Amino acid sequence: QVQLVESGGGLVQSGGSLRLSCAASGIIFAIRNFGWFRQAPGKQRESVAMFTNRNSPNYADSVKGRFTISRDNAKDTVYLDMNSLKPEDTAVYYCYLETVVNDHWGQGTQVTVSS
Repeated sequence: QVQLVESGGGLVQSGGSLRLSCAASGIIFAIRNFGWFRQAPGKQRESVAMFTNRNSPNYADSVKGRFTISRDNAKDTVYLDMNSLKPEDTAVYYCYLETVVNDHWGQGTQVTVSS
């Protein structure tokens, strides 16, 4: 049973920064994708930053240059450093892990950016 535990969300003013963490535990087979989605009220869930099979991570256009995804393979942990936050970044952020067997979601962590 794979579990994803997220931390680091909260309330921040516009222009501020936050760091999200997601630690995976359990028996994890070959990872295909590992990263972050978000869902704002009334909107569809969207991919924000993702490590894929390719060498470089993928970012949503709306966060390029502001967000950075990183990972610690030894700890099966992925991080999301969010800088220059905007009110439109307000959403529930979900950690996502896809393996060759199945995929998993974290419980979500709220990020609120005030103007």
